Amino acid sequence: MKTLSRSRRPAAHGFTLIELLVVIIILAILAAVVIPKVIGHVEDAREAKAIADISTLDSTLDTYKLDTGNYPSPNVGLQALVSNAENSPKWNGPYLKNGLPMDPWGKPYQYKVPGDNGQDYTVFTTSTDGKMFASGQQQ
Repeated sequence: MKTLSRSRRPAAHGFTLIELLVVIIILAILAAVVIPKVIGHVEDAREAKAIADISTLDSTLDTYKLDTGNYPSPNVGLQALVSNAENSPKWNGPYLKNGLPMDPWGKPYQYKVPGDNGQDYTVFTTSTDGKMFASGQQQ
């Protein structure tokens, strides 16, 4: 008995060029819709971090004052929270375990004595577009 051998064509595996182009176009459309929305939230998150950092620095400065009897001098500034730069015998720090934070735009926070609006001090920073974030502000 003879068996007929039929030539089998191997099954094609993979995607056609058209299918790949359709997927790429769909991804491009999704990126065009999603990316602008995400970028807007990044700036909101930076502003929220600046407000939270300034609030933390305010609380830490109050703790410093409770220990030493006064706020850091303008010469020493916020550095007094991480090292006993003024050689105070009552200093009980470091008050910030991870060092001084940088603002969300990569700059150090600024400290001014006396502060604005009759405050003892002001901790502040500015965003890249010039918006100011400072202690004592209502956000």
